Amino acid sequence: MNKTDNIEQGSDEQAPEGVEKHGKEVGPLFALIAFPLIALAGVTLDLVTKDWAFNSLGMPGEYPKVNAVHWIWPDVFGFQTSLNPGALFGMGAGAVFWLAILSFFALIGILVWMLHSAWRNRVLTVILGMVTAGILGNLYDRLGLHGLHWNYADDLHQLGEPVYAVRDWILVMIGTYHWPNFNIADSLLVCGLILIGLMTLFEKD
Repeated sequence: MNKTDNIEQGSDEQAPEGVEKHGKEVGPLFALIAFPLIALAGVTLDLVTKDWAFNSLGMPGEYPKVNAVHWIWPDVFGFQTSLNPGALFGMGAGAVFWLAILSFFALIGILVWMLHSAWRNRVLTVILGMVTAGILGNLYDRLGLHGLHWNYADDLHQLGEPVYAVRDWILVMIGTYHWPNFNIADSLLVCGLILIGLMTLFEKD
């Protein structure tokens, strides 16, 4: 082994913090730009598409009859508005306050993670931007900032009360199974969490 080999081996084994192998720097600038831009783009896309769906199709049951669907691919994929007062797949229905609190804690956790170490990994930075967008998009709805009011009464709310629920509008059928309606924020959350799980399995760091 010559002197050049020793230098190259030493640079790989003793690379300073914040530097990838092969001398490629992973500085904070990428994270500083990419993370907020991805989060902003994701939440904007989510809120714009929700507004479009509810303005076009109306509240659940208003277009043009109860449970009507605007099919893009008949019996497979279409648009149908629904309101989810719970979490993914309707879990925790009615626990809007606690779900909002959990969302705030999740956002704080992501920011702490980003500041501590996640900024050094570009892929993780992108993924956390996606997850942040998903959390913010659904949190906006849970806080009732969309300004909707219930057009029917049930055990959880009265007619005309403000809606503190997530707006869903994407419908997918798996054979005869009606997959729970979802939105862009849900997609960003689920895809982001799956990718984090895969990184946990396959990334050495």
